Amino acid sequence: MKVLVIGSGGREHALAWKLSRSPRAQRIFLAPGNGGTAADRNLQNVDLHGSEALIAFARAEQIGMTVVGPEAPLAAGIVDDFRAAGLRVFGPTRAAAQLEWSKDHAKAFMARHAIPTAAYKTFTDAGPAHDYIDLRGAPIVVKADGLAAGKGVVVAQSAAEAHAAVDSMLGSSAAGTTGARIVVEDFLAGEEASFIVMCDGRHTLALATSQDHKRLLDGDRGPNTGGMGAYSPAPVVTPAIHARVMREIIDPTIAGLAAEGIAYTGFLYAGLMIGADGQPRTLEFNCRLGDPETQPILMRLKSDLLALIDHAIDGKLDQVEAQWDRRPALGVVMAAHGYPDHPRQGDVIGALPADSDDLVVFHAGTAREQQQLRTSGGRVLCVTALGENLRSARRRAYEAVGQVRFDGAQFRSDIGNRALPGSA
Repeated sequence: MKVLVIGSGGREHALAWKLSRSPRAQRIFLAPGNGGTAADRNLQNVDLHGSEALIAFARAEQIGMTVVGPEAPLAAGIVDDFRAAGLRVFGPTRAAAQLEWSKDHAKAFMARHAIPTAAYKTFTDAGPAHDYIDLRGAPIVVKADGLAAGKGVVVAQSAAEAHAAVDSMLGSSAAGTTGARIVVEDFLAGEEASFIVMCDGRHTLALATSQDHKRLLDGDRGPNTGGMGAYSPAPVVTPAIHARVMREIIDPTIAGLAAEGIAYTGFLYAGLMIGADGQPRTLEFNCRLGDPETQPILMRLKSDLLALIDHAIDGKLDQVEAQWDRRPALGVVMAAHGYPDHPRQGDVIGALPADSDDLVVFHAGTAREQQQLRTSGGRVLCVTALGENLRSARRRAYEAVGQVRFDGAQFRSDIGNRALPGSA
């Protein structure tokens, strides 16, 4: 089967890498892909953008399956377009993906269906938002309503910081359309985890748990980013909590969507905060795989991903199970100088460790120019390793990070510490 993966980030590299290992995979195309996928002989980049061009390519190449990676094309309705063209595609429709592209919609949906989350209010004018912050106090969370590449969230530790976030998102043109509406919600204490399932419209298949590290700097300091590293599994998600998440969050979400006339097909990501009492609450929904969670999760997946997605497209997820490597995996993101606000592009990447059975360097913001690999985005690489335990996976990943060379590289040195006794 020929497969098309839409996107250019580390998530899409990991998807294509795993799909290419299926015995049924004839050729894996990426649109547009990146510098790392361009160098993989099992993958082929195609410089195409937009539904019309991608549909024409899928027809011409007789693509058997298209997998949509990032949120922007989902929000633009690419799945609707592919389905209208009679093409097999895995991802939610635009209406279903509104759970991600509108924070206000997601919060209202959770309220309607009694899905545990933080109390909130939505604002389009700064004045009432400031009044609400004064009423609720800090810490408090301010979110841009629309897509913001994982960076439209301010976890304000003081009222002054929250007021500044409101002014930034509603009171200046810098926020753009993503800041035209904001959600202000109560701060939830606890430990975060990423809970991702595959959906076929009726059935769900839970993937391995993971934990992301959103802040730029060690010790969870600095600005929010798209993610600076992740590991899988997440020990905080015990079997009992896993059952609660399925029962109290995932199942009611799929049932709620169905009750509102939406059959959800695709990956569904619930960002969780797990309180000291063991209660999981929903911070956000993403309507695709997380990045960088995908990299360690797919390193651990032993099952044929192509077969799992094939069953999901056909509405037969109840007929398959996912098998997982018992070993944990950990990925360290290496970001460009100036990330997240002003990432520098064009730095030469002079050295990379070789991929092996227990180590893969997944590319995100890279491009090949005249046979030279250069940085081309904020998050550049995700160096991902398997280990007999989390400590050994962490050591293997950081040994490989030490072999990477490009000017201005930023990375955290504490990925995984939360799950290692004595390291946090």
